[in-house]
Amino acid sequence: MSLIKSISGIRGTIGGQVNDNLTPVDTVKFAAAYGNWLIKRNSNSKNLTVIIGRDARISGKMVSSLVANTLVGMGINVVDLGLSTTPTVEVAVPLEGADGGIILTASHNPKQWNALKLLNEKGEFLDATNGQSILDAAERDNYTFADVDDLGTYTKEKGYMNKHIDEVLKLDLVDVEAIKAASFKVVVDAVNSTGGIVIPDLLERLGVECVKLYCEPNGQFPHNPEPLPAHLIDISALVVEEKADLGIVVDPDVDRLALVCEDGSMFGEEYTLVACADYVLGLTKGNTVSNLSSSRALRDVTEKHGGTYQASAVGEVNVVQLMKDNNAVIGGEGNGGIIYPASHYGRDSLVGVALFLSHLAKLKVSCKTLRESYPSYFMSKNKIQLTPDLDVDAILKLMAETYKKEDVNTIDGVKIDFANEWVHLRKSNTEPIIRIYTESTSQANADTLAERIIEEILKITGL
Repeated sequence: MSLIKSISGIRGTIGGQVNDNLTPVDTVKFAAAYGNWLIKRNSNSKNLTVIIGRDARISGKMVSSLVANTLVGMGINVVDLGLSTTPTVEVAVPLEGADGGIILTASHNPKQWNALKLLNEKGEFLDATNGQSILDAAERDNYTFADVDDLGTYTKEKGYMNKHIDEVLKLDLVDVEAIKAASFKVVVDAVNSTGGIVIPDLLERLGVECVKLYCEPNGQFPHNPEPLPAHLIDISALVVEEKADLGIVVDPDVDRLALVCEDGSMFGEEYTLVACADYVLGLTKGNTVSNLSSSRALRDVTEKHGGTYQASAVGEVNVVQLMKDNNAVIGGEGNGGIIYPASHYGRDSLVGVALFLSHLAKLKVSCKTLRESYPSYFMSKNKIQLTPDLDVDAILKLMAETYKKEDVNTIDGVKIDFANEWVHLRKSNTEPIIRIYTESTSQANADTLAERIIEEILKITGL
């Protein structure tokens, strides 16, 4: 069991010991630290509002209640969207003129996990400075709560996912008529979370026939919720059985989007962003950004359209900042996270679905044909479980030294660029592991590179 604290929030497993897991005590303490941060940074601290929303996890109601009542106890008004998505809460914060937001979700982690993901008044994740100040406040455990006459209010707001859909359909590059004319048939796997509500609703309004798979928002994940090929066997088979045009897969909080081609093959999480960027760049000249662990294919597509590509450290807040610095018209992360500034600065599967279907409808090609039109890179995503006694920074430093004659980037772990392939080694922000991502010109080469690097790390550590 684990409790992981980072600048973007706190994530842990339900139950167990205080300070070691996401217990009710830890939940209240961290919510209070966030409330305290809001009060200190706002001169009008008597009328603060925070938007909260949750995915369909079994622990969601409990965690939501703890967070909401802690904030109310600090004199902060709470607007509770109930079952929602990460991008929906991000959209709601500025639309409602709120002072911040908290999303209660552990994203792709299994059902025993939950988390508090923190937003500022723009509906964006906190930067490192503000995130660290909340972590520090939580450690001090020194809060002042409101008197009985100054308690905040609690309001439930239903139907915000439909408002989110409204905002997506307003986007200039979402071609609703073209999508309707294409008469698509799509299978949706929403891993029994809130994507099972909002993605079918979006598709209905786009005139798309939707076949639902695992769309009951009961929090009982039928497979590992991370949308990787090994976990998507059922939807792959159903796409073929239903003779569907494609499959759509989202994670529990609907900020990652994976696609399945009509023959059941994976479009590839990395290529979700590539395809959406190809569409956007074809109609809007500009630059792109993704993180160091994302495919070179985005760089290739960007340069084809005359734009400039840059890579940030891993983490949505890092991608967003570099996008702002470089006026990127689209960006995101290779895990299927689409960030489209014309909508908002956050990963959003609804936006990704609408842009992708617009692209596919206007090209009038199959999903498989579209995938084959992009540069062929193959990735291998692996991880090594950490033990408490390991000095991970020393391991990464040694790997950088070993490959110092190559193109080495150390802004986030160690990325080693070879002529035709690369490897990125970094500590995870959300799990006690080292992530090892490789990319090459064939799956065999990517796997071989990963195996070689893993062997070198295991030799160093003695694991």
